[in-house]
Amino acid sequence: MKGETTGAIAANRYFDPDLQLPAVKVLPGEFYATTEDQVLVSVLGSCISVCLFDPHYGIGGMNQFLLPEPGPGSGLASASTHHGVRIMEQLCDEMLRQGARRHHLEAKVFGAGNLPHELLRVDTTLRTVEFVHSYLDTEGIPLVNEDVMGPHARKVYIFPNTGKVLVKKLKSLHNDTILQRELEYVLYLKRGEALGPYDLFKE
Repeated sequence: MKGETTGAIAANRYFDPDLQLPAVKVLPGEFYATTEDQVLVSVLGSCISVCLFDPHYGIGGMNQFLLPEPGPGSGLASASTHHGVRIMEQLCDEMLRQGARRHHLEAKVFGAGNLPHELLRVDTTLRTVEFVHSYLDTEGIPLVNEDVMGPHARKVYIFPNTGKVLVKKLKSLHNDTILQRELEYVLYLKRGEALGPYDLFKE
């Protein structure tokens, strides 16, 4: 699948031996939509994922982001493609490009946990959740399920063809990879530096 914004479409793919399905990791600042029988996976600390489904046509997609929109004077213009406003637009556009109908779309939302760092504060995650609610309401996309906020990171699996979602609360982490990766991501957003690889699956 090809898109217009380099680096924004998730490209990290593997085969999940437990689920016996091709899998796609959706990392911070990325989105992905498909009509294929795949599983989309994200690990979320303070980041949020909006999962969109067209149950009539069996199309699903997922994104992952942290901040709703660039702040005043934020770095490079390219950084704006990794904020919620743009990533939501990209995911919706990709869903429609693959054959979804806007009036069929449904949303499920996950993440926005409260990780222990001053750059990943409760007011930041709350603002992101409020943005998602407002965006979905404005676009007329019903929110059919959500699991947001709280003290835990989450690992989320979505099955695009069926709309099924599996969520695992990560009540104890083997290391601080998720926190460190999200801190790098938020610092990138604040400084507008080049986005490097973010692998949140080294738990």
